Amino acid sequence: MTIKENVTGLQHLGIPAADLQESIRWYTELLGFEVIEEKNLPEAGCHAVFVKKGNLVIELYQNDPEAVKEAAARKDGHIDHLALNVQDVKAAFEEMKASGCTMLDQEIQSLPFYENGVAWFTVLGPNGERVEFNQYL
Repeated sequence: MTIKENVTGLQHLGIPAADLQESIRWYTELLGFEVIEEKNLPEAGCHAVFVKKGNLVIELYQNDPEAVKEAAARKDGHIDHLALNVQDVKAAFEEMKASGCTMLDQEIQSLPFYENGVAWFTVLGPNGERVEFNQYL
């Protein structure tokens, strides 16, 4: 399976929030999204909330600036990454690594989002954008 066949579509957009609760209210009360997942991840230095409307999922997250050095480089409200669904994250990882693109993760990561978790890795896109490849577990 090639990467062209493996990618099935957009999984979510990640947006860092200056005030997570206000961001949740804005997306849910103003735009009609629903909260589908919320996790406090002290080991990752952030609190993340996934909101969904139709097929669009947005990850709103607030970093603990003391726990995450990278947080200072990210600006509130910008789109941090594009996440694509894949059917086989291991195959996608190997293909992207072999393609010569800049791997931002040297191994497949996992987090306890959704029912059984999610496995993912991130690469640097051609314009400096972060592109995640995600597989629901």
